[in-house]
Amino acid sequence: MDGMPECSWDAGPTSFASFGDIPGNLCSPTDDWPRPFRNLNHDAAWDHLAAASNLHSVKFDPTGRWRADALNFQPCAETSSQDRYAVQQIHIKGRVWTLSAVFDGHLGSHTVEHVAHHMPIIVREHLELISQKHGDRVVPPPLIADMFAMAIRAFDDAIANDVLELFPGGLSSLSRLSDLQIQEVLDDQLSGGQNYTKARLCLYGTTALVALVDPDHQNLWLANLGDCQGLMVSETDQKAWNVEFLTRFHNGENPLEVQRVMNEHPGEPECILDGRVLGAIAPFRCLGDTPFKQPPEFTRRILYNLYPGQHDTSPWEEFLMRNHTPPYISSTPEVTHYPLDPSPQAPRKYLILCSDGFTDICGTNQRAIVDQWARAAACGSSRELDEKSLALRLLWQALGNDPTSVSRVLTLNMDSPWLDDVSIIVQCL
Repeated sequence: MDGMPECSWDAGPTSFASFGDIPGNLCSPTDDWPRPFRNLNHDAAWDHLAAASNLHSVKFDPTGRWRADALNFQPCAETSSQDRYAVQQIHIKGRVWTLSAVFDGHLGSHTVEHVAHHMPIIVREHLELISQKHGDRVVPPPLIADMFAMAIRAFDDAIANDVLELFPGGLSSLSRLSDLQIQEVLDDQLSGGQNYTKARLCLYGTTALVALVDPDHQNLWLANLGDCQGLMVSETDQKAWNVEFLTRFHNGENPLEVQRVMNEHPGEPECILDGRVLGAIAPFRCLGDTPFKQPPEFTRRILYNLYPGQHDTSPWEEFLMRNHTPPYISSTPEVTHYPLDPSPQAPRKYLILCSDGFTDICGTNQRAIVDQWARAAACGSSRELDEKSLALRLLWQALGNDPTSVSRVLTLNMDSPWLDDVSIIVQCL
């Protein structure tokens, strides 16, 4: 999912943006401001934003009452987004579950791409197993929550285990092998690259926020790892909207997460350093990121020998020297259950799943931005709501809700990214 594509529009006049005009925290005051941008008219700005956002919509029922709109946005043409999303229906014994998810990859895109593709498959397989065990009986919500967490943990365990299985005897056998012998196992690109592909997944990581809705539309489960965010936006009796935050961040800003990691590694004051795990990585729960979950020998003997090798291992060694009692990053998601009302008379609800790029551009105004978006969506005609992505409307609102503000972000003359990757899913419930 690359950055902003080339597309044509009526070139607007050149204007100039100051540092404070760009939302989020990625830009620096030292980035040579002011910078030029093209000031597009409303239709051109909307069309270009849509073209740059990798839009996708899925209707879960014939009426379109239950649907999901998704996007992935990175305006810098020189940068590929490391965010991904997934929106799928899962068919189990003639009944249809829905899965929607956002993933925020880091260090590279290989692991997040793998996770986004395989997560729905893994969840389906575990749903099939638990449904078979219960026959015609409804599976209680707490058991679905346990299944959800177990599926995600097993999926993550397989990333490292698939590599260790390449070496009979596992990690302990590596001391008997030379670097050349290990390289001969791993670097099999000329014969299909299966081993190389497995090992490469261990180099990178991703956060994950996965939502699951049952066929009767009575239950929602959210499985969260990292710093993506889930919100429920509900219409109240007063035709107002309530914004509820359903997830917590798993990073150094959450004192409960900090205490959890410190409790798991007593006597290791540097297990968290400068608000990061081992002083190196911000999320405390992730998929992948194997160097933080396996002993240092895994990285030094396996990953260092993965072609083309690590010519400068000093950034790795800086945190590996603190790696004494792994794992330091957890693959256990925090699973939240939320009851739903499927009746036609139920107030409207929107589930928002977003990567931290969205929370970054919103800043302290996130609740107000979401409330304004919900009020505007409520006033729109059914045809307009059907034709215009709810996720795109939310992004437009967050970027300033006017053509000039959106134009600044879309057409800023800058070679390096000025916004973090943004993924949004809006699911009507």
